[in-house]
Amino acid sequence: TGFKNIRLIRSLGYTEAFFFAAHKDVNRKTHAKHFLFELLNYDQKPVSEDESGQYEIEWQSIDELKKIGLRHAEAEILLKKIESGVDVYPGYGVLLESNQFSGLSSEKAQKAITKFIRGQQVVKYRLRDWVFSRQRYWGEPIPIIHCPKCGLVPVPEKDLPVKLPKVKSYAPTGTGESPLANIKTWVNVKCPVCKSPAKRETNTMPQWAGSSWYYLRYVDPENDKALIDKNKDKYWSPVDMYVGGTEHATRHLIYARFWHKFLQDIGVVNYPEPFAQLKNQGLISGADGRKMSKRWGNVINPDDVVRSHGADTLRVYEMFMGPFEQGAAWSTDNLMGARRFVEKVWRLSSKVTKSQKLTANSSDYLLHKTIKQVTEDISSFNFNTAVSALMILTNDWEKRPAIGMAEFKILLKLLAPLAPHLAEELWYSLGEKKSVHLSAWPVADHQKLIASEVKIVIQISGKVRAELKLPAGQLEENVIKKALGDSAVQKWLPTGQYKKAIYIKDKLINFVV
Repeated sequence: TGFKNIRLIRSLGYTEAFFFAAHKDVNRKTHAKHFLFELLNYDQKPVSEDESGQYEIEWQSIDELKKIGLRHAEAEILLKKIESGVDVYPGYGVLLESNQFSGLSSEKAQKAITKFIRGQQVVKYRLRDWVFSRQRYWGEPIPIIHCPKCGLVPVPEKDLPVKLPKVKSYAPTGTGESPLANIKTWVNVKCPVCKSPAKRETNTMPQWAGSSWYYLRYVDPENDKALIDKNKDKYWSPVDMYVGGTEHATRHLIYARFWHKFLQDIGVVNYPEPFAQLKNQGLISGADGRKMSKRWGNVINPDDVVRSHGADTLRVYEMFMGPFEQGAAWSTDNLMGARRFVEKVWRLSSKVTKSQKLTANSSDYLLHKTIKQVTEDISSFNFNTAVSALMILTNDWEKRPAIGMAEFKILLKLLAPLAPHLAEELWYSLGEKKSVHLSAWPVADHQKLIASEVKIVIQISGKVRAELKLPAGQLEENVIKKALGDSAVQKWLPTGQYKKAIYIKDKLINFVV
């Protein structure tokens, strides 16, 4: 390239890649070491004609590189290393600089090294201990009877389920026993085997018991013959999406899977897995960045926020804080941004006209772009970017003298899952008789997703110097002419001379000097 002043940031390590070389019609393997450099300035030495004739210098952001496609087999790994700042590759690969094990794949190396050290490979499972009994009133009674003569006796199946007694008080016993131990009329029974006086088990099952199968009863709640009708289970199951904290992975989630697989084994359910997808939500910490705790005095009571700012403001703010699966710190200052957005939507309702449509083509594009993005973002749990898209749309509409009723109704439909109370109130104010939540979800018109105007970034030797707003689909020569006429560009190219222009349609023009 001839660039003289570059600085080595760090090595990105070795890669070994296998690929098909189409120009030679052969499979190939590369073994290379990669480095990340910083270009300090654009000073260049002369480059030979042979060299300059073979290659073109292009300046691309990482996002642009991903969009145009990765040209090398190892490029994806390198981009991840650059983005994350971490040089360790955690996947399977090939051993390097490992003496007699060099060149082996990870899988083969594991076996070879194990054999070399005369070891053996084992699989270990780690589970949290599960205490199945609790000294509480709430919980499913354990169907066991204690008989002095027969010992532990199961409650006969005809007497199942054992139900909790209805009592006015279920205070603790003070002895460490379950509150049920105080309820003599329930505890004292006859042994099912010998008919001698006996006592019920007073411990109850923990919350893991019911939560390991309760989702099945939602499908068939009135069935008194079976846990669930198999035809209904086949139609409705498995659960489409399970949302829970990461702490569920070694508790509720794993036990629900155990129970479900057992239920499949005995023919109660159709499928081996209870949940099709899993999403772990991030933890909202206090304003000080620590986990909310009474000890630290940093707990935010949602009821207080609802009273001071409204339920919809709270909902919008929580979804706008950041990616769903990442944690974030609470900020009352940032909460006000969500409040202003809610108030803006309310104010926009005063601009709604009886006309079903009253906007320009550019607004059509933005509206249908918003429909597409919000639809995709909600489906993929990217609620923060869905809120952002709605904010961009309302900012655009705020500048307009009037808004068509049909368009405003689309906004309310998109807003309904995020701010349901506001959407419902404004929906009825427009004369609708049924809930906004029962209305059909908007569908983006792909013909209107073609932008009538685009923003083209102007670069000079890779540095952004200006931008143009032009009708979409411009020819390269028209963009070059417009760009060279820009006053900011003329400051850097006073003679209008450049070595080469690189044009990415409707996005970027880069003048190499």
